[in-house]
Amino acid sequence: MSARQDLIDLVGRTDSGNAPEPDALWAALTVDETIARRAAVLMLFGALDDVPASSGKPLAPADLDVLLLERAHTLESHPGQVAFPGGSIDPDESPVAAALREAEEETGLDTDGVEVLGTLQQLGLARSNFLVTPVLAWWASPSPVRVVDYGESAQVFRIPVRDLLDPDNRVMSTVSRGGQTFNSPAFTVNGVVVWGFTGIVLTGLFDQLGWAVPWDRTRLYPIRL
Repeated sequence: MSARQDLIDLVGRTDSGNAPEPDALWAALTVDETIARRAAVLMLFGALDDVPASSGKPLAPADLDVLLLERAHTLESHPGQVAFPGGSIDPDESPVAAALREAEEETGLDTDGVEVLGTLQQLGLARSNFLVTPVLAWWASPSPVRVVDYGESAQVFRIPVRDLLDPDNRVMSTVSRGGQTFNSPAFTVNGVVVWGFTGIVLTGLFDQLGWAVPWDRTRLYPIRL
């Protein structure tokens, strides 16, 4: 079965209410829906580009990558964090329309080449009070991407899924705020650390898809804010 079909099947299971709960951290991504702002992110997967995976492990699926960006370090909200393209949903705008619009604005993506597969369950981003709809998509006709506004993004890049799944690249990020310590699954790839909301969402997605492989959750990676 192809990776694209795996993604389509996951959307179908989500729509029918049959998607398994992947992780307690995924379930904990909640906010008060009555006061939360609405947002959407584009989780765009596609055939691996001409930059091969660094990992040589025979992990499935092979030859697949996902589009991510690193937020500008000067931003007040989540500076320097790796994220999916996305942002706030405008009035009278659907989550799909918002995710595609924001991705085009942030990365220069040609959305004509994007096949939207569907949406996954809404997830809460409590720190900024957003209720986020993940929009799952397949990059049917890849286009060049770049940083459109360096005031918003530091870099835009595609990461091979094989590198994300490699246990050698998996850690538990740990961050301390207000006297409390928070741990979340993370990925150390391509010179960046994918942690927080994005790390939790990718981990949950891979679990639901059946792509995940065991990794050492005792390996801690301190995040310095």
